[in-house]
Amino acid sequence: MLFVDTSAFYALADRSDRHHAEAVSTLRESVESYEPVTSDHVVVESWLLIRSRLGRPAALSFWDGIAGGAVALLGITAQDFWRGRAIAGQWPDQAFSIVDCTSFALIERLAIARAFAFDVHFRIFRYGPLRRRALEVVPG
Repeated sequence: MLFVDTSAFYALADRSDRHHAEAVSTLRESVESYEPVTSDHVVVESWLLIRSRLGRPAALSFWDGIAGGAVALLGITAQDFWRGRAIAGQWPDQAFSIVDCTSFALIERLAIARAFAFDVHFRIFRYGPLRRRALEVVPG
């Protein structure tokens, strides 16, 4: 599985984003090897960001892409929600958002090894025993 973050969705949606071409290329390369997945929290955050910056039609187009199966949509559980809060407490020096934290909890629970993100937090986060496991973040 390849976890897709809001930062990747936004770069894909906004042709003027500095990461757009890289995001398109990464998506094309990655879907051949990995099943793209995301969380319901990421979808809501992405929709709100796209709507605020690119307008409602772009946000609806994003929503249609999700509904059409562009990525597998995974729900954040109550367990993920509370584990996310624990993650926020364990990383007091980081400005992880609630969506970052619930994403990390889902990633831990499902043992997802790769993330498609431009958000530096996905490169910082470590999990597992003694926080030794890092995500492979694409693009590299």
